[in-house]
Amino acid sequence: MKRRALIVDDDVNTCDLLQELVQAQGLEAEVAGNVQRARELTARCRYNLLLVDQRLPDGNGLDFVRELNVSQTRQVAVLMTGFVDVRDAVSAIREGLFDYLEKPFESLDALEAVIRRALAYDTALCEADAYREMVATVSGHDNLVGQSPPMQQLMKQIAQVAPLDTTVLIEGESGTGKELVARLLHGGSPRKRSPFIAVNCGALTEELLESALFGYERGAFTGAERTTPGFFEAASGGTLFLDEIADMSPRLQAALLRVVEERCFKRLGSQAVQAGDFRLVCATNQPLEGLVEKQRFREDLLWRLSVVTLRTPPLRERRSDIATLASYFLDQLNQRYGRQAGPLTPDALEALESAQWRGNVRELRHVIERVVALQPLGAITASDLFDTVGRRRSRGPNWGGWQLPLDYTEAKEQFERLWLERLLEAAQGNVSAAARMSGLARQNLYTRLHRYRKIGAGNEGGGA
Repeated sequence: MKRRALIVDDDVNTCDLLQELVQAQGLEAEVAGNVQRARELTARCRYNLLLVDQRLPDGNGLDFVRELNVSQTRQVAVLMTGFVDVRDAVSAIREGLFDYLEKPFESLDALEAVIRRALAYDTALCEADAYREMVATVSGHDNLVGQSPPMQQLMKQIAQVAPLDTTVLIEGESGTGKELVARLLHGGSPRKRSPFIAVNCGALTEELLESALFGYERGAFTGAERTTPGFFEAASGGTLFLDEIADMSPRLQAALLRVVEERCFKRLGSQAVQAGDFRLVCATNQPLEGLVEKQRFREDLLWRLSVVTLRTPPLRERRSDIATLASYFLDQLNQRYGRQAGPLTPDALEALESAQWRGNVRELRHVIERVVALQPLGAITASDLFDTVGRRRSRGPNWGGWQLPLDYTEAKEQFERLWLERLLEAAQGNVSAAARMSGLARQNLYTRLHRYRKIGAGNEGGGA
């Protein structure tokens, strides 16, 4: 279905300009010259983008945005105004306004950039909604989220391999979703109605892992007070997922090789041979071929496990998925904890997209969860994420006592923050004086101060 934008403005020239810009982004554009007409149009359909002027012939555009309840209805709205009241604008952003633009527009490039970011956020919201609906059908488990080329390739491979009963090796860094891939393989196989058993080989000692896998007879060792089936038996008819297989000891590697080759095993302390009717899926965050060269992993076992090898891409290779993932996690966690955090503001999305994410998707989810826990209501800005995201980004050389980030967006943000601090110090906290010293209109300076939450550090002072 074609994406649509609604422009609410009574100025013909502004409408013509905005129509041209949104149509260049592939959207159909409709125009409403007043609030009443805008109400009629929004009652009929959902728009992917709303560009709303503040002062309209029959009402206030900001009130109209609030009336739409964009945060709950998941609509992306941008307010345009030549009469900005910073307190109203910031309040509206907390209630779900995506961004606001001051008239006259400073530059066409800046206007286009806001529209692109707003549309990217709408895409993220739509994808997150689609994934939430899909996940609801997958027996309570999460799903892989993302439409980047690496993820499309991975999902295609999963769809091809899942119906087969072949052994699969999943390679990828920690936090990239290897267990989710294993669950999808199980869910798409003829074994899906049978158990899925997940075992972390790196979390158990050699003795505990051996007894957990093979099971044991009563009296097989000290403390074995009763006969206990192992995971090889528990996974009968289903899928056995061995995570962090590289941490398995050489002795257990040899024992696993025999089970894979012969498809049978014995409980510890028993001579009875049992058939192993399970599909084996293994995962590792270390390249096994490199461990084979270092004689830390059996080469014959590697060939048995890697009949099919899938790779989960790190988050740095799929940055176009970050907005979708963040929106998905935000929605999921809001529902889980009964919160109304969000939406993510443009600067927050930029901060997320430029972070390094050494912990990959798992780290991203934890950052969103932390923000939801600490800020249960209202928009999430870059400063809300800074303590958890900013310090993880790449740092460049230290110039004059200021450690300049390599990332352009963060460098620009840090420079403006530092400049505002110095400006307020020079003006002794008087915002009007600071505006005169900087050459900025007081309203523009207020906007920047609010962006970095420094307005409380000064006082309004006299007229500009």
